[in-house]
Amino acid sequence: MKKIYFCTLAVLFMTACHNSKPSVTLNGTYELMESTTIKGTDTILIEVDSSKSKMIKMFNDTYFSFFNHDLSKGVDSSAMFVSGAGNYVLEGNKYIENLEFCSYRPWEGKQFVFTMQIKGDTLIQEGVEEIPELGIKQHITEKYIRVN
Repeated sequence: MKKIYFCTLAVLFMTACHNSKPSVTLNGTYELMESTTIKGTDTILIEVDSSKSKMIKMFNDTYFSFFNHDLSKGVDSSAMFVSGAGNYVLEGNKYIENLEFCSYRPWEGKQFVFTMQIKGDTLIQEGVEEIPELGIKQHITEKYIRVN
């Protein structure tokens, strides 16, 4: 009888501790591999040339940040640096980004809703960036690869 009682308690304990809902986490650092932007009827495919620029996007449980810069250290016409950060919410594959900080200040305080997919070590972010007061309405697709 004690054996049955002990086995029942063990099964109940293991069942209570088991999380049957797998959690997807974005946590980590990703490097941009490919980006497509559609503005109106114009499609602009930006093939990322890793010899000229590099962009990374980092996530923890509640915040994201991104950094994009030229690799020429600003000594030629390709000189640029763009960064931003803020909080996010991930609900299933719906990713809501609240851009709190941005090196291009008119984008600060904006919210963007994307679809987020993770396939192995590849992260695909897709959706519309719309800021009417800046005349921006573009559909983007970005593909990142996990670097850590």
